[in-house]
Amino acid sequence: MSETDGDKQPDTSPAQATLIPETTPDALRKSHAARARSAHDRATATCRHAGVEEDHAKSVPTGDASRAANAVRLSAVSLAAFSESAPDPAADARRARNAAAAAVLAAQIARSRDGGGPSDDAYRAALRASQAAGAAAAREGMGSSEALNAEADAAEAAAVAAAETAGWM
Repeated sequence: MSETDGDKQPDTSPAQATLIPETTPDALRKSHAARARSAHDRATATCRHAGVEEDHAKSVPTGDASRAANAVRLSAVSLAAFSESAPDPAADARRARNAAAAAVLAAQIARSRDGGGPSDDAYRAALRASQAAGAAAAREGMGSSEALNAEADAAEAAAVAAAETAGWM
């Protein structure tokens, strides 16, 4: 039996299906949660490198160390919310954005203590990751934009690499 060009069906083989990104709320949740976990881990490691311990967190932070420790504590609360709520791309993207913002605060402290070179690069990468996470969570995409999420994922991966190069992780 032969097919004419007009009778061809789209290729839905498993190989072809993997090229189509998942944009279901569950798939988006996995992506946002992975980015949030990565940013939180980066913030935690960076704080540890900079000598900022968990007990520096204060309910009303007054110094850089207490602000960074409190931000890491709050990002941990955001991570916990992933398992306590239904998938919501907008809320999940905001959680990832908050974790990335915590990592920027930690990077500011580490950069001020280390100074120059790889620390400056790691700080800038953390800032770009936070901005990209913010864009993914913003009104335009509300956590569902494939392009903005891909940019945020790439920026997070670059921030991890830069933090590792700086010796923060």
